[in-house]
Amino acid sequence: MSERANLIAEMNDRSREVFRRVVEGYLDSGGPVGSRTLTRTMSEKVSAATVRNVMQDLEYLGLLDSPHVSAGRVPTQLGLRLFVDGLLEVGTVTDDVREKMEYTVRNEHSDVGGMLDRVGSALSGLTQGASLVLAPKHEAPVKHVEFVNLAPDRALVVLVFADGQVENRIFTPPVGQTPSSLREATNFLNSLVEGKTLGELRSTVEREIKLRRQELDTLAADLIENGSAFWEGEGSNYERLIVRGRSNLLGESAEAEELDRIRSLFDDLEKKRDIAEFLELTEDGEGVRIFIGSENKLFSLSGSSLVVSPYMNAERKIIGAVGVIGPTRLNYGRIVPIVDYTAQLVGRILSGKA
Repeated sequence: MSERANLIAEMNDRSREVFRRVVEGYLDSGGPVGSRTLTRTMSEKVSAATVRNVMQDLEYLGLLDSPHVSAGRVPTQLGLRLFVDGLLEVGTVTDDVREKMEYTVRNEHSDVGGMLDRVGSALSGLTQGASLVLAPKHEAPVKHVEFVNLAPDRALVVLVFADGQVENRIFTPPVGQTPSSLREATNFLNSLVEGKTLGELRSTVEREIKLRRQELDTLAADLIENGSAFWEGEGSNYERLIVRGRSNLLGESAEAEELDRIRSLFDDLEKKRDIAEFLELTEDGEGVRIFIGSENKLFSLSGSSLVVSPYMNAERKIIGAVGVIGPTRLNYGRIVPIVDYTAQLVGRILSGKA
């Protein structure tokens, strides 16, 4: 960060203005910005040749690039990072955005999942990007567990929590499950659940199953040990990462190669392979973070940018996050305060403070 700050400090006023206007022009149009265009907007009267010389110096520093021989310049990833860290002017959240988001979180009396789903849809609509909402894990103690057979290759686990919430998770059981093995697995788990959260129950089950394996039917033991589907909801209809607004990134103007990269990104998100990484993006503390292009491997293949902010519970513990993903030419100045406000609002709602 200090090296990037030094780059800005070492620029003279003219270089800094040319750099800022090139980046702002790119973010506005998505295309290269030429020297003649800049001469019409510079605060001092300078020639196109003078501006070109400044742009060449900035290109030498790795901040600008020339996509074509005769075209203007666009910012590099380093240039965008420098602009975001040192020159970005962040706007304020408008009254209509506040009203829409507050109406979204209070509209209807649904569960947390329904509220966060509406937040994701509203966020993608307001920003014209794709929204990502990481829902909190359920931290209430488990009261009861029930396995229900649906088909030879599908089963349902019903989780009843002490706070009254019920979650149904569909998963693929080990081959050969029988009604009796499902009942035995259910009874075994219910003998251990009292007063324990899912995380606590997992460690207890791992310990107890080693001690009591001989008491259990082999099929029941296999079912209990098939923990990934049950404990974390992988492969089930339990959705921690809510993605909305895909169509905003799959526009008609996008090139075929870019569309393939974006589809690959959404495939990864749908498979939830990187949920843990997405949560880790927010663990360094509160506040908005901006990832540009390859700065985070989760989004590097699509060349996208992510604006993300965590939200907290009443104990100031990070329990989830909201974010917006889009092309690198996102309107950062507008999107950053919207994401920040949304995260704070969700945190207040979940903490019962709003």
